[in-house]
Amino acid sequence: MPELPEVEALAAYLRERAVGRTVERFEVSSFSALKTYDPAPSAVAGLPITDAGRHGKFLDVSLGPDLHLIVHLARAGWLHYRDAFKSPAPLKPGSGPIAVRVRLDDGSGFDLTEAGTQKSLAAYLVRDPAQVPGVARLGPDALAVGRDEFAERIRSRKGQIKGVLTDQEVLAGIGNAYSDEILHVAKMSPFALTSKMTEDQITILYEATRQVETDAVARSVGQKAAELKGEKRAGMRVHARTGLPCPVCGDTVREVSFADKSLQYCPTCQTGGKPLADRRLSKLIR
Repeated sequence: MPELPEVEALAAYLRERAVGRTVERFEVSSFSALKTYDPAPSAVAGLPITDAGRHGKFLDVSLGPDLHLIVHLARAGWLHYRDAFKSPAPLKPGSGPIAVRVRLDDGSGFDLTEAGTQKSLAAYLVRDPAQVPGVARLGPDALAVGRDEFAERIRSRKGQIKGVLTDQEVLAGIGNAYSDEILHVAKMSPFALTSKMTEDQITILYEATRQVETDAVARSVGQKAAELKGEKRAGMRVHARTGLPCPVCGDTVREVSFADKSLQYCPTCQTGGKPLADRRLSKLIR
């Protein structure tokens, strides 16, 4: 799933390539992806793209004086920028992985696509980003909080730190991948309880969050949209590296699997050398 650094990079790419251009057509191929009906998609035609930004993991494309295209790319969604489209013909409903196409007045534009069969990509046309339920519920941005507010937000939820870090109502922008990286840099178990964390541990976690997210944004911004996924994978220390050596200590990166996701960690760096129980395997043994 695209997280804070990739969405920030996509916004920067759109600011460079699309801001100042006028929308020629806004085409919807997957009607389940468009979550709003007023204003209608036809209202976008003729509007200039005035800015691009983000709210946590939501991409925000500003159109004209007061319209926003808000996009959550979900697990398998992406933005593909086209210098030119192969055909001027409008998209047909159900056009493969393409959910939405935005054609611009110079012949360029971008597609919002989603791979796989579980379609979760969501696009909203709204006058105010706060009209999007997911945006309205967001906590402060993970890169915008100071240390004291960070501590207050983390302590506002009792539970394992991995789940609290990825709770978008606590802090906006951190997902499964970068939370693994943050906890590795902080040398903290993903199952550590927020209720037992000391002030020093909170400070270490805050500094790790700043370091990981800032470094990832720096690596991502300036990359072409098509290169961002590769850049993300290349920069990972433990996430999606099960069975490979930890780049810090050389121990083997381990994994804990859940019903629909997994986490990765280094036992030596994070859990005192003790492997964590795989929750999926534990259920089978019972």
